[in-house]
Amino acid sequence: MQIQFLGAADTVTGSRHLVTIGEQRILLDCGLFQGYKVLRERNWAPLGVPAHEIDAVVLSHAHVDHSGWLPLLVKSGFRGPIYTSPASRDLAEVLLLDSAHLQEEDARRANRRGFSRHEKALPLYTRADARRAIARLLPLAPGRRLALGDVTVTLTPVGHLLGACSVALTHRGQTLAFSGDVGRAHDLLMPPPQVLPAADVLLVESTYGNRLHLAGAEHEAPAALARIVRDTVARNGRVLLPAFAVGRAQALLLVLQRLKRAGEIPQRLPIYLDSPMAIEATALYSRYRRLLRVPQREISCLCDGVQLVTSVLQSQRLANSRHPAVIISASGMATGGRVLLHLARLAPDERNHVVFAGFQVGGSRGARLLAGDREVKIFGEYVPVRAAITGLEGFSGHADAEEMLAWLQRMPGAPRQTFVVHGEPDAADALRLRIKDRLGWAARVPQHGETVTF
Repeated sequence: MQIQFLGAADTVTGSRHLVTIGEQRILLDCGLFQGYKVLRERNWAPLGVPAHEIDAVVLSHAHVDHSGWLPLLVKSGFRGPIYTSPASRDLAEVLLLDSAHLQEEDARRANRRGFSRHEKALPLYTRADARRAIARLLPLAPGRRLALGDVTVTLTPVGHLLGACSVALTHRGQTLAFSGDVGRAHDLLMPPPQVLPAADVLLVESTYGNRLHLAGAEHEAPAALARIVRDTVARNGRVLLPAFAVGRAQALLLVLQRLKRAGEIPQRLPIYLDSPMAIEATALYSRYRRLLRVPQREISCLCDGVQLVTSVLQSQRLANSRHPAVIISASGMATGGRVLLHLARLAPDERNHVVFAGFQVGGSRGARLLAGDREVKIFGEYVPVRAAITGLEGFSGHADAEEMLAWLQRMPGAPRQTFVVHGEPDAADALRLRIKDRLGWAARVPQHGETVTF
């Protein structure tokens, strides 16, 4: 068995792990790098192995830091199947087409305004590239065993996001398990993560490897959001919620609907969902509502009274409006999408409030704003930041350090070796130490591009 760490080995993004077992070469995830420019530039580099030599891809879930490089993999010559859970397959279609659209829009904007360093800005990939990758997505039901040559693939639900699963690869009695992204025991939408099977080698994520969620934050977050909304409306301002279109947008809609029903925020306060992808994803959450922990009637009513913004013209009109409102728009880290238009309009006005309800990768606009930056670069121009900026705990879809340990302790036995991936360096090393000291397991943090052979 050989593992080559092609992404998410020294950072929290770009999940890509190439596993060679017997005669099979299987890529676990194929994600985009996000955040700091030095990381984003990796998206333009070759994968590191010939794409045509990879037999199959197994996708843990649909988030673009796990799926977003698939169009380039196919463009580079990959011709094999891409297996993932049925819900992840449908979500990945939405996310990949949206990612390609954003790539094309960014390139067009750069060429129109002349702020590209290149003679002509090109998209990383196009919607046509995304469709070719989508055509290779095949559903694999969690718990069902799939034979890839002499390797058996099994998916196990881990909460976090609709359809998200851990992956187990078994060959001649030896098993490698990959956690994917692990959810929380008390997530708003998703059930608790299921137990991993016994494994000889484990790859485990460490997004929150050095952090603990505030005790009771999942219960206090709705009240905190209600206070922000009431205070902002009282000063005739607007609340902007940059949200990941899949998962976070639906959780925020659920909370806002509950707050309205409870009279915690004004009944007639307009709520806008300005993200075509979030609108499509919300429909998928309704279709797959049996996979959620929320009563089905609540999922069916997420958009009741919510104004869905579908066209660019509608979005521009909304951005130019001055009436009090709550606006949910993607992307969640303000790295692109329609949220930038709203951020550019709302950030200079002290009456407004921008609320980030999710993890912010280092180097993203969201991370810089939460760190206290008083100006933000949008569409090539610097915009002053006078609006209130808040990070709201309690909406995270990731297990924290203690929740990760509790989940790992439920495994049938200790792996021979654990590799801590998908975390910033301090987070990954902190989880490594916890695993070593508290569980007594052999654990280490691999380096980007490193190859390990067992």
